[in-house]
Amino acid sequence: MASIKELKKDINFLASELVTEAYIKEMLKDDVNSDQLAQILVKAMIYRNELIKRANHPDGKDNPKLVKAYYTKLRKDMMEQFMAISEETNKL
Repeated sequence: MASIKELKKDINFLASELVTEAYIKEMLKDDVNSDQLAQILVKAMIYRNELIKRANHPDGKDNPKLVKAYYTKLRKDMMEQFMAISEETNKL
């Protein structure tokens, strides 16, 4: 299992990629609504903060199986939510 430090680096990397993708889209396309884009970016940063908080405080610290399941679900949730935010950005 990867370390918590690596997980947090992945979370930060994906969040920064979303921000970069959004700003590139805004610069290249003239028809992008900046207010909607800003709302999506705020949503991404709030979700990033929630993920970091979840990574720092796992459930069932005494049971390794529960901890592993917790971090597996966290990674799955992270990927699903960041993909959904990316699709939202692409719809603009």
